[in-house]
Amino acid sequence: MALKKSNKLPQTAALKQILKRCSSFGKSSGLPHDVPKGHFAVYVGENRTRYIVPISWLTHPEFQSLLERAEEEFGFCHDTGLTIPCEEVVFRSLMTSMIR
Repeated sequence: MALKKSNKLPQTAALKQILKRCSSFGKSSGLPHDVPKGHFAVYVGENRTRYIVPISWLTHPEFQSLLERAEEEFGFCHDTGLTIPCEEVVFRSLMTSMIR
């Protein structure tokens, strides 16, 4: 019986890929000027509302769950920004709980 190889990146590699593509961490060229250092932009909901979130959120289990859903639905190889597949009201609630 052969083992099926997963197409998913290991979590560490996925997080590095997110940082490389979407953050202002350590780079200044080619990034939006309105994203402060140590943050990255995500797009949420049906209208793709843009939110700026701190890189530290990448370690929160709730946010990691959203990233896994994003990877399953959209993958990380696209040029339209990191899209989080959840309703805006749910994302805002998560943001509020993570800020506390």
